[in-house]
Amino acid sequence: MIDEVKADYDKSWKEALSEYFEEFLFFFFPSAHKAIDWTRLPESRDKELQKIIAGSETSDGVADKLYKVWLLDKEELWILIHIEVQSDYDVNFEKRMYTYNYRAVEFYGKFVVGMAVLGDTSPTWRPNRYFQSRLDCESSFKFPTVKLIDYESRWQELESNNNPFAIITMAHLKTKATTSKFIEREKWKWQLIRRLYERGLTKQQLRKLFNIIDTMMTLPKELQAGLVDKIVRLEEEKNMPLISPSLELAGEKGREKGREEGREEGREEGRKEGRKEGEQTGQQKLIIRLLNQRFGEIETTLVEQVRRLSVKQLEELTDVLLTLPGVTDLEHWLQNK
Repeated sequence: MIDEVKADYDKSWKEALSEYFEEFLFFFFPSAHKAIDWTRLPESRDKELQKIIAGSETSDGVADKLYKVWLLDKEELWILIHIEVQSDYDVNFEKRMYTYNYRAVEFYGKFVVGMAVLGDTSPTWRPNRYFQSRLDCESSFKFPTVKLIDYESRWQELESNNNPFAIITMAHLKTKATTSKFIEREKWKWQLIRRLYERGLTKQQLRKLFNIIDTMMTLPKELQAGLVDKIVRLEEEKNMPLISPSLELAGEKGREKGREEGREEGREEGRKEGRKEGEQTGQQKLIIRLLNQRFGEIETTLVEQVRRLSVKQLEELTDVLLTLPGVTDLEHWLQNK
């Protein structure tokens, strides 16, 4: 039986908005993008946002971001853009958008633009206005929205679009569509990750998008372990030594594999000692393989030094391996252990 896991829309969207704010506006709100002076870097106002929304009711799967930007205006006006990414139906959504907006206006004394990305699965729920009227007194707030499920009919456009939010939208839609269908989700996750390798991205670009997709499209441990194997094999086939974050994933897989081997050996030699030795052996094999992949076949003396490392030291080596420029740096690291 496959364990249930919960998709993390909140963390992945916040990371995406932090990394690709300009691309976000270009993809979802092009008219707003055209009005902004991008020669001046936007300023994130997350700390102020936390003060603004303090005490407000929020729901799971919501990502809030607040940015200060400058418009293409002779008077050099600036504006704050408040972005909501809502992943589930929320009866109080319009009121919350209104509340955040007037609090931000009060906090800054400036006009605040509210924007919303609706990531739910209902085709009819499309909130874009908060309105109240009593005794000839009216309060109204209208805000632009985009609906992610509208992109399901534009899948080919997403596949051919190199904007990061094209593939992020694909990941969101397939994560929603595979709730409790983790075997199907693993297939889509693998397909999207392979697509990253085919786009000619830099190492940094690949890692950022990989992390966003991996965080959103959560999988049970056994399916994630199988996915890691596919990624490592793909890198070997494409002769791409450690370009992706597979080292971190493989390190975790190695620790899990080590625990499994430890349990197996523990049946023969004692559970406690077996777990310890098995974990160490599993990580040793994995790290030696990764070292050979990155630096070419390493010398026997270095292999022996790796085999003498404790489980904790092996985990430390897994964490720093990507930062070691060459074999000499590896030798220095091992000498200090």
